[in-house]
Amino acid sequence: MKIGLFAANVVGSKIAKFLGDQSEAPACLVLDSNDPAGLNPGIIAGSGVTDSSLIFESNSLGSDQTRARLRALDLDLIVLAWWPYILKPELIGIPRLGCLNFHPSFLPYNRGKHYNFWAIVEGAPFGVTIHWVDVAVDCGDIAFQSRIDTSWEDTGATLYYKAQEEIVRLFKEKFSEIKAGRIPRIPQDLGRGSVHFARELDQVSRIELDRNYTARELLNLLRARTFPPHPAAWFVDDGKRYEVRIEIKGVDEEGQN
Repeated sequence: MKIGLFAANVVGSKIAKFLGDQSEAPACLVLDSNDPAGLNPGIIAGSGVTDSSLIFESNSLGSDQTRARLRALDLDLIVLAWWPYILKPELIGIPRLGCLNFHPSFLPYNRGKHYNFWAIVEGAPFGVTIHWVDVAVDCGDIAFQSRIDTSWEDTGATLYYKAQEEIVRLFKEKFSEIKAGRIPRIPQDLGRGSVHFARELDQVSRIELDRNYTARELLNLLRARTFPPHPAAWFVDDGKRYEVRIEIKGVDEEGQN
């Protein structure tokens, strides 16, 4: 199985290292040109890819030359490990089998952006999904997925990190099936799911001081946006904007954590 790995963030780094440790170095490696956490050198080192001609960056994917070089590799599969960009159709069609994407929600719930926020606010099932890529964002057939338990103690931050850990675990668990080409294609029931866009987040996070909320609604909003150092739920009073974060801890009957 000739896999092209598009790797970003901590998840991409862990998947690259896993493949390197398994002596399953990707046929090529594509990295995020922005690399905000400075992980690209470690991703390269862990992956086992030693030929620099097999390493590409995201800002070159629009060029005919890069796409031609990727096609020449006769890839069976592309794996998008926490990849932050939407693939163009001409890239999706390069590998023989297709492209698998890591999405940190329990599809079809919370397609799109800010899955960790919406899972709490909407009370949707939470988990992670490895799915086939098509031209519609996060709508492709499901290959593998896993549920993640949540509780009142969870916040936007905890769900983000739980999803990172679980998607890596799921890929490792299913790698032998992926390597053998035994990858399911289970159509999503998009009628019972949800989709959200980045532009929604700030306004829906505003607390209207004179609006009636249930306690559940307000607590869910506050913990969903609790993810320092990112912005939090907010309100405006006397022309000044304030942010609110929250911590919820379970206690036993005697009041102990």
